[in-house]
Amino acid sequence: MKLIRTPHYQELSMKAAAIIIKTIQTNPTAVLGLATGSTPTGTYERLIKDHVENGTSYKDIRTINLDEYVGLPTEDINSYRSFMERKLFSAIDINPKNTYLPNGNAVDIQDECARYDQLIQSIGGIDLQLLGIGENGHIGFNEPGTPFTETTHVVELTHNTRKANARFFKNIKDVPTQAITMGIKNILESKAILLLASGENKAEAMARLLTSHKTTESFPASSLFQHQNVTVIADEAALSLVDDSKRSAF
Repeated sequence: MKLIRTPHYQELSMKAAAIIIKTIQTNPTAVLGLATGSTPTGTYERLIKDHVENGTSYKDIRTINLDEYVGLPTEDINSYRSFMERKLFSAIDINPKNTYLPNGNAVDIQDECARYDQLIQSIGGIDLQLLGIGENGHIGFNEPGTPFTETTHVVELTHNTRKANARFFKNIKDVPTQAITMGIKNILESKAILLLASGENKAEAMARLLTSHKTTESFPASSLFQHQNVTVIADEAALSLVDDSKRSAF
């Protein structure tokens, strides 16, 4: 696991975008695993800026997102499809047919999970998977206790996760109680993983990740120690509980 320290969120976003851009330039048909939420927003802004100013093309790139709410209409401003359209897809030259998210309104949700697993395999797997980290260590919507062998599945969102996401809704009652998420097994099958962490609210999770080195299903992000190509980019606020002696190990 490689750790890149940044003084602030803006540089975190710049460095994350640079890694993604290099991936695209190296492999113009790459499959990018994408994430939603506030953490990757700055990265997407950098990707758009690069596309406009430098002409980096996404015309043959395919993207596949980690997760989607169950039961939220696609056109709802808080659906992850809507988020991705606003924050990235509409501003670059990507083919809409090459942007994949789970269908949270499928008639048979379990069949949708199986279809998504098959989709990942059919497009050749994920070349670079972008992740955030939850305050409880969740990656995607894989909550504590999720088996590391789990593939795409339906998850009951914990109260804390719904509370964390309530800032995007009018109130917590409007936050869906379920989501479809790639499983930890799907994530670990990616060729490379890029984990972003920003802000003091992520400090405890990052301290646990970077100092324990113990893999346990009670802390989903610890599964990343089973992968051979993980880059973590974190700002000083997210690393505020990790002392310098521990940081030097990365």
